[in-house]
Amino acid sequence: MTCIDGKKIAAEIRAELRDEVARFTRQSGKTVGLAVVLVGDDPASAVYVRNKIRACEEVGIRSFAYTLPADASQSAVEALVTELASDNAVDGILVQLPLPAHLDGERILSLIPPAKDVDGFTAENLGRLVCGERGPVACTPLGVMELLRRSGIDPDGMHAVVVGRSNIVGKPMAMLLLNANATVTVCHTHTKELAKVCAQADLLISAVGVPAFITADMVKEGAVVIDVGISRKDGKLKGDVDFDAVAPKTSCITPVPGGVGPMTIAMLLKNTLTCAMRSAK
Repeated sequence: MTCIDGKKIAAEIRAELRDEVARFTRQSGKTVGLAVVLVGDDPASAVYVRNKIRACEEVGIRSFAYTLPADASQSAVEALVTELASDNAVDGILVQLPLPAHLDGERILSLIPPAKDVDGFTAENLGRLVCGERGPVACTPLGVMELLRRSGIDPDGMHAVVVGRSNIVGKPMAMLLLNANATVTVCHTHTKELAKVCAQADLLISAVGVPAFITADMVKEGAVVIDVGISRKDGKLKGDVDFDAVAPKTSCITPVPGGVGPMTIAMLLKNTLTCAMRSAK
C-alpha cells in the first residue's frame, strides 16, 4: 500500500507555479489577480479563504478579498461580482461556497464570465468539459487527476467508481475520467447494492462527506482509493474512507487530511494563471 502525499505534491506544484507566474509577469508586464468573495462569517469558509489568499501570496498572485455580511442582499452580491467581472486587474473570480440560504447562488455564479471562472462552476465551462473542450475545470476533480498523474496512475482502461454526483465534484470528476478513457460508474443515494458496485472498482473515488462511509468490504484488493470527502467528527477532520480498515487492501490511497485538500488550492492557483495567460493572448 502506498499513501499518496497530496501535501507534498501540492507544494511541488506551487513551486512550479511560482516560477511560471514570475515568467508570465516578466513577459507580459501584467500581475496575475484573483478576487475572492466571502459572504457571511462561516468559520470553515473563512479558514478556506485565508488559506487561498496565503497560497496566492506564496506564488506571486495578487489577491483581492471581499467580505460581505451574512445578511447581504442578492443585489449587493450581484453588484460586486459584476464589478469584478469588468475589472481588468482581476483574472479570476471565486465566490466561496456555501452561500447564505437566502441568496440565489446559481444566479450569482452565472454572473462570473467563463474566462474568469477559476472554479469551473459556470454552465458554459461544465458544458465544455462534457464536450471535451478546453476551459477551466472544477479544482478538486482537477486536483485528483493531477494526483493520479504525478503518482504514475493512468485511469485509461480502469473501471472507476465515483461516489457522489454533485456539480462541484462528482459530475466533473466522472467527465474527467471519461476523457481519460476510464470506464466510469457514478453512484449516489439511489444506487442499489452500493457496496457491491464499489467493490468492482479499480479506482474508487468518494465525495459524500460522511465519516468512514467507505468500509473495507466496499473495496477490491489492490484498488486505488481517493478520498475527497471531508467532515468533522469529535473535533477532528475525517474523510469518507475508514482509512485504517481500508488502506491494507489498496495499492494506493489518499489520507484525510493531507490528500486531496491541498491539491484543490494548488489547482485554483493553476486555473488563475491559465485564465490570465488566455486573457493576455
